[in-house]
Amino acid sequence: MKDGDENKQVRELQARLRQIGYFDRAPTGFYGTMTGGAVKGFQKKRELPETGSVDETTWQKLVAMTHEPTADELKPSTTNKLDKPDARCMTGRVLCISKESRTLAWMIDGKVVSSMDVRFGSENTPTREGTFQVNSKSRNHVSTIYHTPMPFAMFFSGGQAVHYSADFAARGYNGASHGCVNVRDRGKVSSLFDQVKVGDKVVVHW
Repeated sequence: MKDGDENKQVRELQARLRQIGYFDRAPTGFYGTMTGGAVKGFQKKRELPETGSVDETTWQKLVAMTHEPTADELKPSTTNKLDKPDARCMTGRVLCISKESRTLAWMIDGKVVSSMDVRFGSENTPTREGTFQVNSKSRNHVSTIYHTPMPFAMFFSGGQAVHYSADFAARGYNGASHGCVNVRDRGKVSSLFDQVKVGDKVVVHW
């Protein structure tokens, strides 16, 4: 397993690393820089080559030290832990959105005001990455393309918006959006909607 992989085995890897304190967030199934860093830490402690990728020796050592992850360990109900904020999020009013940790942090002048779990578009309808700004808001929006409710929508790139998703609240990460940034905590996104202004920055990053 290596950087860029996305599958069930990566999710198991992350869950096993989490059991022994090397991975401090909910497993995503995506092998990014945080997973690579966790693997390096594990390899260093075991005096294995610090490649950040998982070969047979690394995997066998990890399996020997851990137990088969439970369903809750593979897909925990706990809130995702925030990443270190992207450098672009450190000034002004910013919706700082991390695809790696699947979190949104509402930040003002480098301080986190609130944070929440988010989910993104699928492979076919990916959420765009980069720096944007909130260009419009719609409290009771309904998608004109998909005819689905998008409450508390804050649009930042064409039809892509941060908004509450009843489907995300119900199904969790088993589903995906059509490119929007879904929030599953209605109370949090409602409060966020009231604070965010048109023109505030949006950063979507790994």
